[in-house]
Amino acid sequence: MSLLAVVLKGGWVMLFIFIASIIAITIILDRVWAIKKSRSNVPAFLVKIRGLLKKNDIGSAINFCLENKTPTANIVKKGLKKIQFGHERVKEAIESAGRQEINKLEKGLSVLATIAGVAPLLGFLGTVTGMISAFMRIEDLQGAANPSDLAGGIWEALLTTAFGLAVGIIAYSFYNYLVNAIGKFVLDIEIVSNDIVDIVEELHISNNQIKMDEE
Repeated sequence: MSLLAVVLKGGWVMLFIFIASIIAITIILDRVWAIKKSRSNVPAFLVKIRGLLKKNDIGSAINFCLENKTPTANIVKKGLKKIQFGHERVKEAIESAGRQEINKLEKGLSVLATIAGVAPLLGFLGTVTGMISAFMRIEDLQGAANPSDLAGGIWEALLTTAFGLAVGIIAYSFYNYLVNAIGKFVLDIEIVSNDIVDIVEELHISNNQIKMDEE
């Protein structure tokens, strides 16, 4: 029996579960790919940026971020572009860019969480409608129904429950995986942000000290 035949056999509730499963799969694949692209070697990135900043080579540091093409590099780049305004502005720019990148990664997660909760409920709804159909069949036959007469309603009830639970379990599992992956990304952002702000503050103090010595 084909997937389409199974969906049609499950009744109208099954159609909603099937649509929810397609949406969930689309979100999961999109977010997994986005998180994979966002990963970077944070220690190596910090070593390179730290070296360039300590040489006061801001231009090369920004160019390195442009070449890196990761959310972490994009956050640092936006902070470095404000370096002439002091470390406070750098910190604000990094925090703002960090929130934007996190929002991008979290896109669609609320929908996935909703599907994880709603899909099993739709399955149970299908169970109820299937049993109602079975009992209506019994009533139509005035109690003289045999198992084959009830098979359609029971089939619908069991099928929607199974598919609803399957979609809910898969959606919930991947939702937790994606939330944990984004949590690790947030931790990396905090490490990089604090390190960059500290370096910029040190450079600002050093530059001010040089100016005072010259005067």
